[in-house]
Amino acid sequence: MSRLKKVLAIASAVALMGVTACAGGGGDDFPTRDINVTVPFGAGGSTDLTARIVGEGMGAHFENKIVVTNTPGAAGSVGTQSVMNSKHDGYTLLADGMLSFTSMPVMGTLETLPKDWDFWLATYTPNVIAVPASSPYQTIDDLVQGMKDNPGQVSAGTAGPGSAGHIAAELLANAADAEYKHVPYEGGNPAILAALAGEVDFAPQLLVEMQDMIIAGDLRALATLSDKDITLEGGIVIPTIATALPDMASILPMGETTGLAVQKGLDESVLKSIDGGFEAAMKSQAFLDFCAEKGMDPVAMGRADAAKRVDDLQKIVAWTLFDAGVAENSPEDFEIPRP
Repeated sequence: MSRLKKVLAIASAVALMGVTACAGGGGDDFPTRDINVTVPFGAGGSTDLTARIVGEGMGAHFENKIVVTNTPGAAGSVGTQSVMNSKHDGYTLLADGMLSFTSMPVMGTLETLPKDWDFWLATYTPNVIAVPASSPYQTIDDLVQGMKDNPGQVSAGTAGPGSAGHIAAELLANAADAEYKHVPYEGGNPAILAALAGEVDFAPQLLVEMQDMIIAGDLRALATLSDKDITLEGGIVIPTIATALPDMASILPMGETTGLAVQKGLDESVLKSIDGGFEAAMKSQAFLDFCAEKGMDPVAMGRADAAKRVDDLQKIVAWTLFDAGVAENSPEDFEIPRP
């Protein structure tokens, strides 16, 4: 290569580096085009529903569309990896449940940690243990007894290893000193439909995903992992699981906190723009009505508070899964302390 060509090649490489570096920058005019939000689970689950209502509010604020895309697979790691591989410019965000997100390192699905991300938390919903209306299990005591009488045969459908439902099932089995069969699906909604179809015996999924079916009588709620009883429309009372299993009281409430995330490194002006869009979405009447209708708590937590919440959750999730014997890796491998 001639000297001139070498100089031109170096200049070209430097210019390209400059463009790449600016990709994470943005500016005060962010966003100038549509923003993509990746949901790493199937449609119809709590993460998907939350992403769409939050996206609606942010889109109205930005006067740009928020395009929600479902990319399920491997307990959320496929969609999360796709966000990590995307251009780091603020135009691709991850919508996820934080129990699922924080479980990935110890479950061996994806090595990414909360310290590497910025978070905005929108909603919280508790887990509920539910069975189809035709199930012989009338109470949580019946289900626990069935698990004890038939070790490893009573099946639970969840959104996959390390998901909120899987964690709830493990906590139930541990407190009951019983075994069950874990059947993973690519999202909470498919797991619930499997329970309705009789493919699995129970669904330890999130209330927001099952509330309408419980009210309609298609599902029977045996217990909630809330720290208090929950009353639904029609006077349906879901008892706290602590009534039947007092040893679980110390870890309640247990449920999924859902929100948005982006890998660290964005220009602060871009992050502040996202802050503004998220705050506007949290204050929108549509979001507040959604939470009331679905029985979700509006968390509305910005970056600083969200970071602490997710860090605390990771300690609980990682060690719960490890102590249950279902984790592939030790939390110590990632310097995650016990809660």
